[in-house]
Amino acid sequence: MFSFFKSKKDSADSAQAAATPDNDSNPPAGQSTSFASKLKQGLARTRQSWGKQLSGLFGGGKIDEALYEELETMLLTSDVGVNATHQLLENLRKQVKRDALTDAMQLKQALKDQLIALLQPLVRPLDTTTQKPFIIMITGVNGVGKTTSIGKLAKYFQTQGHSVLLAAGDTFRAAAREQLIAWGERNNVTVIAPDSEAGKKSDPAAIIFDAVNSAKARGIDIVLADTAGRLTSQLHLMEEIKKVKRVIAKAIPDAPHEVMLVLDANTGQNAITQVKAFDKALGVTGLVLTKLDGTAKGGVVAAIAGQYPQNPPALRFVGVGEGVDDLRPFDANEFVEAMFD
Repeated sequence: MFSFFKSKKDSADSAQAAATPDNDSNPPAGQSTSFASKLKQGLARTRQSWGKQLSGLFGGGKIDEALYEELETMLLTSDVGVNATHQLLENLRKQVKRDALTDAMQLKQALKDQLIALLQPLVRPLDTTTQKPFIIMITGVNGVGKTTSIGKLAKYFQTQGHSVLLAAGDTFRAAAREQLIAWGERNNVTVIAPDSEAGKKSDPAAIIFDAVNSAKARGIDIVLADTAGRLTSQLHLMEEIKKVKRVIAKAIPDAPHEVMLVLDANTGQNAITQVKAFDKALGVTGLVLTKLDGTAKGGVVAAIAGQYPQNPPALRFVGVGEGVDDLRPFDANEFVEAMFD
């Protein structure tokens, strides 16, 4: 029913399918540009928008209510969200009073400081050494880039010295299996996938169960389990993915050790709805924010932090390009610097 696909297997069909220009397509080789530079480039739209407004706001003059109102408008139109905007402005007022700031030019650095403080709770690097195999269940709505992110995660974990196995649990989208196999070939990673003729008839929970047991037998460090994309309103599909999680726990009682939700940064405030829905269904422990190199406004990261002031899900990785190395751990300082000129 299931097949093992080795990376050395030369499959023209798989490579062609993975190259199909859809939302989860196989990317070209990584570039040599530094990640910080790519992050700054990816957030160019946010920076350009903020730059024009901030130059006017912080160009000089006194700090007054009119300035705070303009700053509030700027934050809300940058996908920062109501909760995070309120929190930022409240803390900004406290810092202005505490540090006796009087000139608007001083407010720019203060805003940076408060943004970093807001985002810092999201910075919790993933420790995959606590269990072996460490099972990561990947989920998200259609088109966010799950399969591409899995391929990039496989490469990242390999650079950390870990062995990786991929489970092709997305049996709904026709090209998902082929794309994951192509990623396995590229990264020299084994993929557990249904036979091609099985198609949508395969049970994703059974595929992932088989992959987990295979990883246990082979001494693999990390399993990346793909699941089919689904809308948060598709209740029957949300129930199906709950089943996948339960079946994983039958293979390893405390697994999955990470439930990773992939978000498209371009969806703006809708990302909050997705986090809430998947967290309610599965107990999301980590996030991957993709496509920051598109039309995304970086404020959505602040919106996520503002929605969970006590215990936000960790933002494990951010993606800023199509290269295999363009997915890296989230760094609050680096991210905020990229948002400003």
